[in-house]
Order: sequence, then C-alpha cells, then structure tokens
Amino acid sequence: MSDALPRRLDRFLEALPQRFPGPGGAVAILREGEVLARHAWGYANAERRIPFTPRTLFRICSITKQFTCAAVLEALGEPEALDAAIRARLPLLGAAAPPARLLCHNQSGLRDYWAVAMLHGSPAEAPFGDQESARVIGATRSLQFAPGTRSSYVNQNFRLLSDALEEASGRSFAELLRTHVFGPIGMESAILAADTRAMPDGTEGYEGTQAGGFRAAENRIVWTGDAGIGASLDDMIAWEKHIDATRDDPDALHARLSAPTAFADGAPARYGFGLARRAELGRAVIGHGGALRGWRSHRFYAPAGRISVVAFLNQLGDATALAIDAFATLLDLEKPKPDTTIAPPRWLGAYLEPETGLAARIDSYAPGQVRLRFGQTPELLDLDASGAASASGTRLASDGAALTMQRLQENITTRLIPRGGVPERDIAGRYRCAELDAELAIEDAGGALYGAFSGFLGQGRMELLEPIATDLWALPCPRALDHTPPGDWTLSVQREGGRPTALVVGCWLARGLRYERVASG
Repeated sequence: MSDALPRRLDRFLEALPQRFPGPGGAVAILREGEVLARHAWGYANAERRIPFTPRTLFRICSITKQFTCAAVLEALGEPEALDAAIRARLPLLGAAAPPARLLCHNQSGLRDYWAVAMLHGSPAEAPFGDQESARVIGATRSLQFAPGTRSSYVNQNFRLLSDALEEASGRSFAELLRTHVFGPIGMESAILAADTRAMPDGTEGYEGTQAGGFRAAENRIVWTGDAGIGASLDDMIAWEKHIDATRDDPDALHARLSAPTAFADGAPARYGFGLARRAELGRAVIGHGGALRGWRSHRFYAPAGRISVVAFLNQLGDATALAIDAFATLLDLEKPKPDTTIAPPRWLGAYLEPETGLAARIDSYAPGQVRLRFGQTPELLDLDASGAASASGTRLASDGAALTMQRLQENITTRLIPRGGVPERDIAGRYRCAELDAELAIEDAGGALYGAFSGFLGQGRMELLEPIATDLWALPCPRALDHTPPGDWTLSVQREGGRPTALVVGCWLARGLRYERVASG
C-alpha cells in the first residue's frame, strides 16, 4: 500500500464527525479481505456516555434481509419448502398467495405492511408487534401486481419468511440465525434484537439535528426477518471477510445469495435474496442499506476490486453517502457531478403513471438536476446532453410526443400521462375502503383541505392536502410508524355525473386501493 492511501483514509476518517454530525457512527473499508479502516467515533449512548466502538451493537435494520434469506437457504436448502406455510399466513389470498422464492426477491406483489398500517390510522410511535402484524398480513385480500412481474420493496416478505421458517424447522429464528449464519461466519456478538425499544448494551438511536439538538428515538415495533438483527462493526467485518474468502466457491453462502435473478418475462432483476445490485462510481456492487427511526446503515461488496464498505450512523444521517464517500476515498475518485450548463427540460410538470395509478411530479431541483416524486422517496436525476434525466436505474426521456419513465429496479417502462389544471375542492367527506375495513376523512378547515386515515390501529393525524392537477391530490405522510415514511399518498378522484364518488389511494409501497364515498363533508 502506497503512502498516499493511508493519508487519504486518515483525512477521510478525521472529517467524519463534522461531515456527519450527530451522536456517533462507525465505518469499515476492506480490500481483498484486508481491513484498511476500522473506525468508530462519538457515542452509542450520549446520555449514559457510552462510547461508540467497533464492538458496539448496532441495529443493522434492513441489512437483516440477506441474513434471513441466508438462514432459509442454510436450514432448508431452497425457499420452496416454505410455500405452504406462507399460504397459511395469507388465508384470504388462497392459491393467489405468492411463493416464498418471490418473497426473497421482493417480487411478491404484496403491499408493505407498515405502509398499510398507516392506512389503519397508526400513530407514528404506536406499538406494532406480533398481533398487529399478523392481523395486517392475514387480512390481505389482493395483490398490487402479479407475482414475478414487478418488484416493490416489502418488509413483510421477510417477516413472513422468518415466521414460516420457525414453523417449518420447529426452532426459533434467533437460534436458526446463530446456528446457520452467525456461528459459522464468526459474527460473534450478532443477535436477533426484535424488540426495538432497547439494545442490550445500551446503544441508542437518535432523531434531530446538530443545530436543533438530538433526542433518543422512540421505537415500539417488533421487527424479525425484515429488520430485527443487531450486530457490531466487527460482526459485519467478519461477514465481509467471509464474502471475499469464499468468492470463488459457487456453493458458498454469499454466492448463492448473490446469484442472478430475473422477472417472469426474463428481464434481469436488480434484487434477490435480500441483496440489491447496482453501480457505484461505475463499479458493480452488491449490498443493502437499512433505516429505522434513529438508525441508518449501508454495506456493499464490489466483486471486481474485492472491496467492501460498511457504514453505521446512530442518527438519521445519510449512511449511503457515507459508504459511497468511503468507496471514493479508497479508489481516489470524485463522485460524479451533474452538468450545470444543461437547461431545465420542457417536460417538467405533473403526470399520472397508468399502471400504478400514482402521480409522478417532476420539477427542477438544481442546475443540471430534476426531482422526481413517484416512489417511496424523492429521486434526484442528472440531466444529460440528450435532454434525458437518469440516476440509479431510473430514466426519464421525451421523444417530443410523450415522456417515458423507465425503472429497471422495478421492471417498469411506461409512458406517463400529462395532467394539468387545478383540482376542485368538492371532495370533503368520509371514504371507506371495504378491502381494508378502514376509512379516510377529508375535511375543509377554513378553506384548506386536510385528510387522515383511521382503522383498527387508531386515528391518524390530519395532514394538509397538496393539489397536483385536476382530480389529483397528494396526502403527505411526513412521519410514519417507523423508518422513512412510505411516501405521499396519491388521491385520484373518481366521479359520476360530475360528483366525487370514490378515491383510488396509493403510494409505491401500497397502491390500488379504492375508497368509496360514504358521506359528504
């Protein structure tokens, strides 16, 4: 190793507390199985003055999903062994229930259960445990797409897998993880920490900002195969070393997890067995990020350079940016920047995506960039000389007659329908979704429309509706049951004889739900 690399790494590590201000964090960088950086800073618990160290337990959040799939493969060989147990947990779907393998690949067609929980009126800090999750999952009556045709990120895919695995094996999920994954790999302190209220070593996750102050985040959710694992930086280093050491063995665990997957039409899929495939800095990487309230994490492995990066923050900073910055430091590269000389395109505005029924709102964000609000979170796309905009598998391009949106990660290529005008304000009233046995109330409060969901989990807070276009509104969800909110809800007004009679409600994680008007405002 030349002297230049250690100096770059030292400067990178020294700057982390200022670049990602907050209680604490940790990062590891490996190349060819060798640890080049293993660093933690700040506090795991600022109130109790517990330092953050490489041995500190951390909620790795959705990085859990790859280990859930690993436990399935190691304990049972193939996920098909869980198909019957999955069907039993989705009794109202019957033969339409998706197979376990498609749950592993996020191609199940199920709606995400913590997004659906918001439709049932769950407050942001409400308890959500085994009973609540079983009721939401068990009440599923329809799918949002045919299994295998599309991809949508769905947490209960992995909750179902871990629950079914316990039934099929007769052993607890925690024991299965220890026996089949953590023990053999050498992840000595990794545990299933399903109850998010506390970690056994006192590590805390935080909300807030450096300017406004941090406070301990309140979590009252039970996560299992979707986001329930606690692991230290050293545990994750053991996983990264295992990946590199077994890289040439096709029967090795990570090789099976990272094997290519496809959609039903043969198109390559970018997600499989709890691992996402993408490009960072022009290099193919395989990994996953994670987020719960108070916690952010990211890890990936670049096979061509045999490079691994792990990033932890016990606050709501950008762990993905931290991981990419570490990657760029090792490679001595700068992250690409948008071309600020490219003018904003003429196709900015509001659209409707016909298959999902969701609004797509596109506006100018910064020189050389546009913002797309369609999926779970807003996406920043870089403009190119052709007038198209793209980033991370999403591309917007106009042929002069229509605007096409391509989303490789979800196997969607669609022509967006332009929507204009101003929506009428006559939609105040009460709406009921028969499928969910839940309601949406829209009220006119002094000339402004507000909306909120309610159901068996409670009564959600009123949020100000945002007008999009004629008969198209957004109901914001700025704070959800946990993690990043599921995204703004599209409200598409259905009319008969000019009168509003129903709303089709959806966000990317839970879409295509019809609410009939049962009372006017």
